[in-house]
Amino acid sequence: METVKGGKQEELDCDVLLVCVGRRPYTAGLGLENVGITLDERGRVPVDAAFKTSVPNIYAIGDVIHGPMLAHKAEDEGIICVEGLLGGHGHLDYNCVPSVIYTHPEVGWVGQAEEGVKEKGVEYRVGKFPFSANSRAKTNADTDGLVKVISDAKTDRILGVHIVGSVAGELINEAVLAMEYGASAEDIARVCHAHPTCAEALREASLMAYCGKALNL
Repeated sequence: METVKGGKQEELDCDVLLVCVGRRPYTAGLGLENVGITLDERGRVPVDAAFKTSVPNIYAIGDVIHGPMLAHKAEDEGIICVEGLLGGHGHLDYNCVPSVIYTHPEVGWVGQAEEGVKEKGVEYRVGKFPFSANSRAKTNADTDGLVKVISDAKTDRILGVHIVGSVAGELINEAVLAMEYGASAEDIARVCHAHPTCAEALREASLMAYCGKALNL
């Protein structure tokens, strides 16, 4: 193995190695060319904001169009697509679509990564809080991982949240809700969280992003 940052190499002994290099849209053999739909360079079906294809009465959502290949993203697209057909005005913010890797510990994230924020030249702050300092995680003897919150240095608006931990897949949804409503790191930090819970780690990381210091670290 070679780390992305620094290029340090490390050897690991294992019984099974899972290699995940990505997925492809399942569009071959559907007969799309017979109805006049042309695929893009990656084999996806091009659609407009209402999920309409180049054929007026054919719509497409989910894994066959642009965006992450996630079931919850496809479900929301389906709802918005039908709402549009019925005269509604639904909208999906793809920046607020969460991703989860179901390993142990789990990995969950939403929004922008620190590298992307840095490349855009945006001034930002970072707050981190380890589960090793979280009471519930210590009670459960499951303290691997941390919560990382990235916020705009000028507005304090949350730009991204990244979680590694056994409850990342559950906890990331609080971050998604906050970002959907344009919350700041201070907003989460000032919300009363039940104690002891792993969700307090998100509050602590938000507090650190907001003012540079957590309560219990």
